[in-house]
Amino acid sequence: MTGRVLHVRSIWNGAISFGLVSIPIKLVNATESHSISFRQIHTEDGGRIRYRKFCELEDREVTQGEIGKGYEDADGTIIPITEEDLSSLPLPTAKTIEIVAFVPADRIDPLQMDAAYYLQAGGAPAAKPYTLLREALKRSNKVAIAKFALRGRERLGMLRVVGEAIAMHGLLWPDEVRAPEGLAPDSHVTVRDQELDLADALMDTLGEVDLEDLHDEYREAVEEVIAAKAAGEAPPQAPEPATGGKVLDLMAALESSVRAARESRGEEAEHAEVKSLPQRRTARAAPKQTGGKKSTSTAKKTAAKKTTAAKKSTAKSGQGQGQGTTKKAASKNTAKKTPAKKSASRKRTA
Repeated sequence: MTGRVLHVRSIWNGAISFGLVSIPIKLVNATESHSISFRQIHTEDGGRIRYRKFCELEDREVTQGEIGKGYEDADGTIIPITEEDLSSLPLPTAKTIEIVAFVPADRIDPLQMDAAYYLQAGGAPAAKPYTLLREALKRSNKVAIAKFALRGRERLGMLRVVGEAIAMHGLLWPDEVRAPEGLAPDSHVTVRDQELDLADALMDTLGEVDLEDLHDEYREAVEEVIAAKAAGEAPPQAPEPATGGKVLDLMAALESSVRAARESRGEEAEHAEVKSLPQRRTARAAPKQTGGKKSTSTAKKTAAKKTTAAKKSTAKSGQGQGQGTTKKAASKNTAKKTPAKKSASRKRTA
């Protein structure tokens, strides 16, 4: 974790109520935004587009100091609400972070997580009780659930230890989290064990990451564009996206992902090979055995046909040709009779 928060301006001063123990604290933002802000401009001349605040009754622009809060009733009546009205609310959480329970951290649904704050000890009197609460949270491996009021409404919070400080995450109220009904696929899908094995292999290959190494590449790219245009240069062009065929086979996609992940880590390609499933090999081998039997039977039938044709050819050549032709036919006949004799001997043996 980087950065120091000692000189950050506090946004709320109050106390933590820990049973009968009161801990003076200051609330400071634990996060900061590094996103690039843009202004609205008139595209024709680059002039700034501003929003001006007008009073509907007087039809004139008013300053920020003249603006307050008001609640609009159902009939359109505006009821003014002052800061004094809000600060004197009959709530114990108006100026106090009231701890109501201690629960295991896994009881908190991440969907409820909201803004994060650091709780800074408010002076020397807060040092002892602040440290006591921090060490108690450490030893119990629990988080504290608290209620507090900030920016005109009561909120739910979770206190936990971060380093040597106590942090508080704002939590949404349970009824503010929508149920995920109707978002999952409505059709029945079966996931095979082999697909899960490949998914596990991909997860193991990608491994873990040090979050400190991650950074906002989009913001850096926008900064490059801004710098180039400010210098009167052409902004950098985006690389052409890789074009590839659409992978329809989930197994093939997983195998390719595992292979690519391992190669990117410098592992040998042979380690990235995923063996075919035994069931698939058996299914493919069965037709080959059947085909082998058929080919043997066909070979026997072909040999028998050739033997019959050779006998007929010998008889015809002996009747209609001369002596020279007879010798040639005889030599051919001798060569063709050999497999016929072998075939006959095989049949007798059978």
